[in-house]
Amino acid sequence: MANGNSWKKIFDDYKILDHDFSNAPFPLSAAQIKKSVQRFKKTGEKEVRILCKIDSREDLPEVMRESGLFLMPVKNGNYVIVQGEGFMDIPDIAGEPEDYPTKLDFKLDTSVVGNSEMQHLDFAYASSLIRTFMDDPSLVLTIRGRKYTPAFSYKIGNATLEASSVQTEVDAGYEGREQVVLVEAKNSSTKNTIIRQLYYPYRQWSEHTSKKVVPLFFEKRGDQYWVWQYEFTNKNDYSSVRLVRSKKYRIVEQK
Repeated sequence: MANGNSWKKIFDDYKILDHDFSNAPFPLSAAQIKKSVQRFKKTGEKEVRILCKIDSREDLPEVMRESGLFLMPVKNGNYVIVQGEGFMDIPDIAGEPEDYPTKLDFKLDTSVVGNSEMQHLDFAYASSLIRTFMDDPSLVLTIRGRKYTPAFSYKIGNATLEASSVQTEVDAGYEGREQVVLVEAKNSSTKNTIIRQLYYPYRQWSEHTSKKVVPLFFEKRGDQYWVWQYEFTNKNDYSSVRLVRSKKYRIVEQK
């Protein structure tokens, strides 16, 4: 990886591999990272935001991958390096897609301009696909964009982590009479993703509502819309993520 040398230097500078991860995670601040890599020339080798963007197993620097470690934000500008499995597989959905007649009785000309995750998700919502998948006609769009988490604690393996004021981003959140549905949208045949992208928004909004909070993963692949529903069987356990069900659709216009 392009940032592999940077992370190797960070690990060497702070003797991270000498740390006893069975006892506790290793705390690491953005200031420490910046100081360690200040002599690197390329932006991708010294920009903290880029170095800490590790959203898939493929993004893991070699020094972390070889030791079974991954990075978690716990506060604005503060991270911990944790031992364990931080990622989850996104499984294929077998079979043919279900033809789904849009609930709209007119064509959306603007929906075909561009190719962004947000655009595809908005089209799926406008067609009532999200409501249909969730079997909840009461869902309306109420959440979007970046927000900061309240304080909460959780476990990864035997380690207890304390998080507060971590910036999260939800591609879309829909509230209904009895539930809040949070969507992480991608646009690139994702094979795996860091659990944090589902867990932190789930914990964040669980603190703000007594309604059931449901995480979804969403992708448009070709002309198909793929949706996975997840749950955390233990609210306080990062690793308790479980696939509930999944389905893929092809949205068709009304005849």
